[in-house]
Amino acid sequence: MPKHYRPPGKKKEGNSAKYSTRTKALRHLQVTLPTFRKLCILKGVFPREPKKKYEGNNKTYYHTKDIAFLLHEPLMDKLRDIRAYERKILKALAKKNEALAERLRSRKPGYTLDRLVKERYPTFIDALRDLDDCLTMVHLFAALPAVESEHIKVKDIHECRRLSHEWQAYISRTNKLRKTFISVKGTYYQVEVEGQKITWLTPHALQQVITDDVDFKVMLTFLEFYQTFLQFINFKLYTEINVNYPPSLDPRLEALGADQYALSKYIAGSSMAESQVGKEGMTVESELKLAQLQHQLPANEPGALMQLVEGSNGEDQDDDETRECKSLFKDLKIFLSREVPRESLLFVIPAFGGVVSWEGEGAPFQETDDGITHQIVDRPTQGHLFLSREYVQPQWIYDCVNARILLPTDGYMVGRVPPPHLSPFVDNEAEGYVPDYAEVVTRLKAEAKKEVLPMPGLENLDLDDPQSLMAEGIMSRTEAIEIAQKKIKMDKLEKQYHEELQKELQKLPYSAASSKKNVDSVDEEIKDNLDRSAKDVSDMDQIVRTRKQRGLMKAMEMGIEKKKAKVNLLKKRKENIAKAPASKSS
Repeated sequence: MPKHYRPPGKKKEGNSAKYSTRTKALRHLQVTLPTFRKLCILKGVFPREPKKKYEGNNKTYYHTKDIAFLLHEPLMDKLRDIRAYERKILKALAKKNEALAERLRSRKPGYTLDRLVKERYPTFIDALRDLDDCLTMVHLFAALPAVESEHIKVKDIHECRRLSHEWQAYISRTNKLRKTFISVKGTYYQVEVEGQKITWLTPHALQQVITDDVDFKVMLTFLEFYQTFLQFINFKLYTEINVNYPPSLDPRLEALGADQYALSKYIAGSSMAESQVGKEGMTVESELKLAQLQHQLPANEPGALMQLVEGSNGEDQDDDETRECKSLFKDLKIFLSREVPRESLLFVIPAFGGVVSWEGEGAPFQETDDGITHQIVDRPTQGHLFLSREYVQPQWIYDCVNARILLPTDGYMVGRVPPPHLSPFVDNEAEGYVPDYAEVVTRLKAEAKKEVLPMPGLENLDLDDPQSLMAEGIMSRTEAIEIAQKKIKMDKLEKQYHEELQKELQKLPYSAASSKKNVDSVDEEIKDNLDRSAKDVSDMDQIVRTRKQRGLMKAMEMGIEKKKAKVNLLKKRKENIAKAPASKSS
């Protein structure tokens, strides 16, 4: 018998030791499948994909350490107690003892998820990085109707609305909103908090239809964790701006459904109260500190006191992007008509420094106010007009936000077809196709900042060295060959020009036909040399590269060709659209 012989089946090795199927995990934990799903969602445990699925491809695998992690979870004992308690209620109902069942319901045990939030997110930055799905889920349930058959309760809907409004009120107050885009699915928003970019989707304010192909029990388990998670986030953010949490709102505005405006008033009032208290405290201590500063600072050092003041105020200053966002709608007073998406605009306009009101009770000012500069209208015609204001469609607000300038209102007037609503999440230069309106917006931004735009496609490219550009992946081989061909041709023509100029100075005979023949021969020579060099380089690349690298290169070339085909299709559609009005008029 070998020295290190181990009888088969005594100890597991490889994937069978690292991974466990879901059936084995349920047997090991002694829980039901719904309880196991709930524990995995709350603890952040997810299925794994081992390299070799030792029990078949149709099995779900979990890491053995994750199962051991769940085995010692105190929440599992709580869930067992709750399940046993629910059996007591069912037993009382089976005996038709309604009083006992009602008494047991009133004493039903519960649990909190605070410890799990702190365990999964040790730092605040970690929590912000994982906030995208949380915000999307909370905003989705805030727009859903309460359905008892799917266990969607009214209490959960109201809680989601409250949390979403608190988050939007903070973003609007601190001017953290950066991008927004309206799509078929809903409205996308992107904010920047503590240096982290957070993107979420809010559904349109329409009647939502509950479908049968969605497992709402799983979604409600996610929502249960996300509600506690977002409460932690809101508490931390409100504390940083010296606002008490949870906020106490005006009951009159709350009854009228103006939760966002009530939250904005509450945050503004709290900030002003904190600043007044801070000023009073400063006046008491200023006289005491003044004498100390006079003795501590040397008299012969210029600018010492100025450095101290700058150091104390440096932390409260906003960055350049926040200041730019804060001043976009600074001098505008905007009124919303009743047919526009009110909640979205009440979130976006104050986030960029604007003053906004709406049609209805609880509004800060009425439609007849003389100070209104813009009125947002989403109808074909407008009956009564005020000459002192401009009437624009809601898209103007979102396009101004993405462009960071006030765009001309001519294309957004009532009754007109607005310009295309371009997504700020798409890099047009990287995609290879720049829409016409994107170029117009770029020119308007350059005019607003008094900048001179470079030639298209020549921003930061060193055209004198096309080989380095091709090696860095900035341009393709075909483009590099074209640039090299132009460069060589220009050098040849420049040399020919100097030779002809020398002949003219020496009064030698000059023939235009020979000059043209020389140019044609130069073109043919350049073309032959470039084709030969391109073929040599391609052959050398194929020889040097490994099989895997050749496959990757082929996949990259296929991707480039697909992108070019897509761009050509867009250009062809654009040409067809441009030809359509001409054919109709003829």
